[in-house]
Amino acid sequence: MGLGLALSMVFSGCAGSPDQGSAAPLTADQRLSRTERLGDRLFHDTTLSEPQGMSCATCHNPERAFGGNNGSGIGVALGSRPGALGIRNTPSLMYGSFSPAFSVDRDNTPSGGQFLDGRVDGQAEQAGKPLLSAVEMNNPDQATVVAKVAASAYAEDFRRQYGSDIFTRTDDAFAAIGAALAAYQQTPEFHPFTSRFDQYLRGKDTFTPTERRGMALFFNPLTGNCVGCHAADQSSGNPRDSLFTDFTYDNLGVPRNTAIPANADPLFFDLGLGGPKRTLPNGDPSFNGAFKVPTLRNVALREAFMHNGFFTRLTDVVDFYATRDTDPARWYPGGLKFNDLPPAFSGNVNVTEVPYDRQLGDAPRLSPQDVMDLSTFLRTLTDEAFVGALPAAN
Repeated sequence: MGLGLALSMVFSGCAGSPDQGSAAPLTADQRLSRTERLGDRLFHDTTLSEPQGMSCATCHNPERAFGGNNGSGIGVALGSRPGALGIRNTPSLMYGSFSPAFSVDRDNTPSGGQFLDGRVDGQAEQAGKPLLSAVEMNNPDQATVVAKVAASAYAEDFRRQYGSDIFTRTDDAFAAIGAALAAYQQTPEFHPFTSRFDQYLRGKDTFTPTERRGMALFFNPLTGNCVGCHAADQSSGNPRDSLFTDFTYDNLGVPRNTAIPANADPLFFDLGLGGPKRTLPNGDPSFNGAFKVPTLRNVALREAFMHNGFFTRLTDVVDFYATRDTDPARWYPGGLKFNDLPPAFSGNVNVTEVPYDRQLGDAPRLSPQDVMDLSTFLRTLTDEAFVGALPAAN
């Protein structure tokens, strides 16, 4: 049974209607619905991996804005088994519920979807993928995951919500697990809009001169031009108009992360929209190497940056944008640019938009002071609950 049909059965009552009258209330935060609370428990359940010990929260650390790589130290996530390393940096789950379904518009611009390659449309389907990934939670099949939930301390709550026989129908039960995890990720905990930038928009905070300079660079189309992809509206009093992503895809020519085990094979390339985790949309080779534009909210909390975790300092990321083309030897061995793409696709890299429209030896669009100011502004995008976890400013 397909996921969409299974989910429709779960919520239409075909999978067994929840007993709304006799079920005792959960001992839970009353701000959460029953489904959201189940999602919370699933998210933090360390028995759902194989071997046990890893939960969704292991890589999506609630104390670090739901991001992290399980302490791998190489920019990509460590799975439940020793040495099980993926090929991509773990994206934060915060503000992910705002992403639309994946599509390619009339201008041939891809956007939306979940994961860095948009390979699924909704959070319910996204939530199930790590459970079955060999380099993540490593369960062999859906039935194994369902059996673990059926044996959990919250199994009875699950039956109350989805029907007494839910665990006898694997497809429906696995879909319900994804639906509960998605419901939890759609709560305000994942999109609180409590950063200093949000308070600034509301007229309840002011910025330092450095932060104001950084914000001006961010929005200036002739200098930082960050807003060109990381969409925001500094004139709006509504923070929801500033998600700091337009959910599109871009190819930045990020340097190859040689610490990733898969990259030991010189013929292996992670091409984002071009695979290996999905098929190329519309078979269009111009999409090879493009990855989804992430939100910059809480970006200063990241332990690694870009799709392959190549960078470990926020200032280096901003500096890369400014000097990738003016001083490529800083980032690429021998100064040979775009070393993480097959030569046939190097022409897909964005080399026309500001600040990339520079040549070797040109002055960068951003000075070293600009880089520091922009990085300082990006720290104001940290939600209030995580300010204490911010690393020291560069």
